[in-house]
Amino acid sequence: MKFGKVEHPELIDFSFPQDHPDTEVVLSKYKEKGTESIYVGCAKWNRQDLKNFYPRGTKDELQYYASQFNCIELNATFYRIFPGEQYEKWYAKTPAGFKFFPKIAQDISHLRRLNDAVYPIVDRYLEVTSNLKEKLGTIFLQMHGNFGPKNWDRVVRFVEYWPKEFSLAIEFRHTDWFNDNTVANELYYLLEENNIANILVDTAGRRDLMHMRLTNDEAFIRYVGANHESDYARLDDWVDKLADWQEKGLNNIHFFVHQNMELESPLLSAYFIGKLNNRLGCDLKIPQTLVPPKTLF
Repeated sequence: MKFGKVEHPELIDFSFPQDHPDTEVVLSKYKEKGTESIYVGCAKWNRQDLKNFYPRGTKDELQYYASQFNCIELNATFYRIFPGEQYEKWYAKTPAGFKFFPKIAQDISHLRRLNDAVYPIVDRYLEVTSNLKEKLGTIFLQMHGNFGPKNWDRVVRFVEYWPKEFSLAIEFRHTDWFNDNTVANELYYLLEENNIANILVDTAGRRDLMHMRLTNDEAFIRYVGANHESDYARLDDWVDKLADWQEKGLNNIHFFVHQNMELESPLLSAYFIGKLNNRLGCDLKIPQTLVPPKTLF
């Protein structure tokens, strides 16, 4: 993922902004519910992208990937709508408890930009995606960076149309969604009322997307490493933040590791999972990598 890439990450202030004041208010509504799911994964399973991960002789990349991770952020579904049979094959290759978090097709988000023509496409997308059955996690919609608040009516209609049996998260990239308090509050209210997660993107060149505003009890986080030693300290900060949010009522952690150049995403993931297990008392499998990850403890 090259989004938010900078030439000199050592110059970036990666410290977290203060939580939005309403995040704690939202989480407090779920405090008695208890932790439901913690999923950590990469964005793709392609061998050429995930260096230092696949053992020599690996025949099926997804099958091996799913033996090491409990989820995948399924970016492939952004580029085209696969036939239903493909989802059935993915389902069959993965173990019980594995989850797919697929991205909504670009025909919906980027090309047609939520206009009136997208709804038959949405129906087709959900029809085939539902073949993942209980392995289907939260579906996410990523809007183009130039999709701004002037398109508010399209967002409202899409949210109202979306079938509530499918969990949804949305990533907004245009700065005006967050810079104008009136616009931001209307957006947050819409997401809260419809139980939609407000995606957080942690990337070097777009610190404004660290709005720290949760809209339900799901932290859907897309973390983009900078291929720099600071990547590990940033993950440490996320462990602390998620522990804080969990104490306040966060029940679902869905964390996906990217890099500007996908060289060490499994290494970063292994490090993060080890730290998360220690801090939250969970028991996620730490992925095996051909190169040992940085010290976990």
